[in-house]
Amino acid sequence: MRIAIAGGGLGGLTLARILHRHGIGAVVYEREASRSARSQGGLLDLHPESGQRALDEAGLTGEFRSEARPEGEEHRILDPAGRTLVHHRPEPGSFAGRPEIDRRVLRDLLLDAVPAGTVRWGHRLVAATPRPGGGFELGFEGGREAGCDVLVGADGARSVVRSLLTDAPLSHVATLAELGIADADRRHPDLAELVGPGNLWCVGASRILAAQRLGDGGIRVGISLPADGHPIDAYRDKHALLELFDGWDPRLTALIAAGDGPPTLRRIEAMPAGTRWAHRPGLTLVGDAAHLMPPVGEGANQAMLDAAELAAALAADSADPGAAIRAYEAAMFERIHPVAEMSARVQAMMLSPTAAEDIVRFFAPRPTER
Repeated sequence: MRIAIAGGGLGGLTLARILHRHGIGAVVYEREASRSARSQGGLLDLHPESGQRALDEAGLTGEFRSEARPEGEEHRILDPAGRTLVHHRPEPGSFAGRPEIDRRVLRDLLLDAVPAGTVRWGHRLVAATPRPGGGFELGFEGGREAGCDVLVGADGARSVVRSLLTDAPLSHVATLAELGIADADRRHPDLAELVGPGNLWCVGASRILAAQRLGDGGIRVGISLPADGHPIDAYRDKHALLELFDGWDPRLTALIAAGDGPPTLRRIEAMPAGTRWAHRPGLTLVGDAAHLMPPVGEGANQAMLDAAELAAALAADSADPGAAIRAYEAAMFERIHPVAEMSARVQAMMLSPTAAEDIVRFFAPRPTER
């Protein structure tokens, strides 16, 4: 059984690692030229029931705890005047909640845990053609080719593999502008103190100015805006972004002004909640390729759980990968549907005209049941 995994992100690498632990080999085809070819983003909070569970099945809980930052769970929400609306402080040193870890660090941890040669760098998949006897012929940019018996699409939002299973549309749900502030403690100590060790959200009507502390001492700034028809190029410089926050406390907008270089812009897209496809032998999807959701904290966690559940199914029924994939997909569809619906509701709430009030209610402690 030759397994090919398209995409070397967290989902694809988790799958390769757990398969390896079960004695099943896989090849990961990654379009990036190397592990350091691009930034991997900011912090990720790993949930006990999904991301942490997957790492446990990967045998990497100890390594995760040595790299994670429980203090990164601290979360403050402010209004445009700088008043604190919500302040969550984690228990010092506790891993009982959702400890934060830099995405780059987590990816490196997984890369170091798969056998040498598992990841084929610089392999951008452009075509997957079914073979008459089963399996697929894979074509990569530049003319290289390979074959496999089982193909798993872990190739993200713009998945090439997804088109073999479903034509589910992507909808534009938000626009995100990102900035970085390096060496914040030395260069901008006031902003380092403002952000603290974890996450800061500054919430206004239909917009959020957020910041998070990275493990290397930098700050990652994100501006979330509704998908309201404005061309994304309208936000290509910091001055345009600052105009959106006119009248906000200058201590908050200083996060934008301090950004190193121009903003990086991203269209945030999502698939319809409840997307399913008819089973096709030797082919399946994990992560964003399977269920692209708004980025409200579930995407990477669910991708890693997908990988763990698919690996377990293949290991339990290695003689019949078709049956293993069918079982994985049936369970995954049921698990993901409510998660996708919840993510869509949270995304809409965060960028609503009444976002501040809605978010305070969302984070308010629930009454203890008696």
